Amino acid sequence: MLRSHLPLNALRAFEASARHLSFTRAAIELCVTQAAVSHQVKSLEAQLNVTLFKRLPRGLMLTSEGETLLPVLRDAFDRIALTLGQFEGGHYREVLTVGAVGTFAVGWLLPRLADFHSRYPFIDLRLSTHNNRVDVAAEGLDYAIRFGAGAWHGTDACPLLEAPLTVLCVPQIAEQLHSPADVLKHTLLRSYRVDEWSLWFQAAGLPIDTRVPRSIVFDSSLAMMEAALQGSGVALAPALMFSRQLESDVFRQPFAVGITTGSYWLTRLQSRNETPAMLAFKGWLREEASVRSLGRGGHRGLF
Repeated sequence: MLRSHLPLNALRAFEASARHLSFTRAAIELCVTQAAVSHQVKSLEAQLNVTLFKRLPRGLMLTSEGETLLPVLRDAFDRIALTLGQFEGGHYREVLTVGAVGTFAVGWLLPRLADFHSRYPFIDLRLSTHNNRVDVAAEGLDYAIRFGAGAWHGTDACPLLEAPLTVLCVPQIAEQLHSPADVLKHTLLRSYRVDEWSLWFQAAGLPIDTRVPRSIVFDSSLAMMEAALQGSGVALAPALMFSRQLESDVFRQPFAVGITTGSYWLTRLQSRNETPAMLAFKGWLREEASVRSLGRGGHRGLF
């Protein structure tokens, strides 16, 4: 049995020796003598009552006991180094890992991140994107921002923004669209949700039995809007997420008709307790979303 205190110097000496398979190279790394490293390892072996190395004429070879201990120590030392690295200027830098649906990340979140960093300089935000299919637990996320109805199993969901879908296209095509029925003359671009265009037709007053003409299906609005930018067709997308392109006339919104098929939500596992960094991010995100409702970040009040 180990004593009540951990033999940290001996464990460090073993880990370095195991990486190099040499007491000499371990000593150079640790800035001590080769004899001191050898002594520390022998002391650890005596305390554990096992042999960790086979001493060979030209180096060392781990025993099965040594092979069992090494990965545990590597993980422990790496985690200690990571935690110590989060202290800067007398403050603890807390890591926050967020996965966001790509459209929201690029169209809404990224332009606002400078403000978040200025207000919370000691939060290290790690942002990844997804196409609305995400495994929060498997990916080790604190939060996931998703689009939908707000119902995900085992998940706590906080509403952020509504983002109605509307017709968006390049100016050259927009000039050809004088009434909603004119979109039927063009290739329709849509997501994998099959009823979007049918719902928009109904909202625009077209006959209920209007058939969707040729279309191209995308798994993300970003890819769809890139196709729209190339003039491939007319897209049905959330105008709020492309407000900058609308303001610069890269895209136009020929009709004010929009449909709501879901909202953007900030989600986390119900089993995940919120840390101070998580609460700060959620509070900031909801504040920014409420500012948008007063006119910032939208597109000329069309919605």
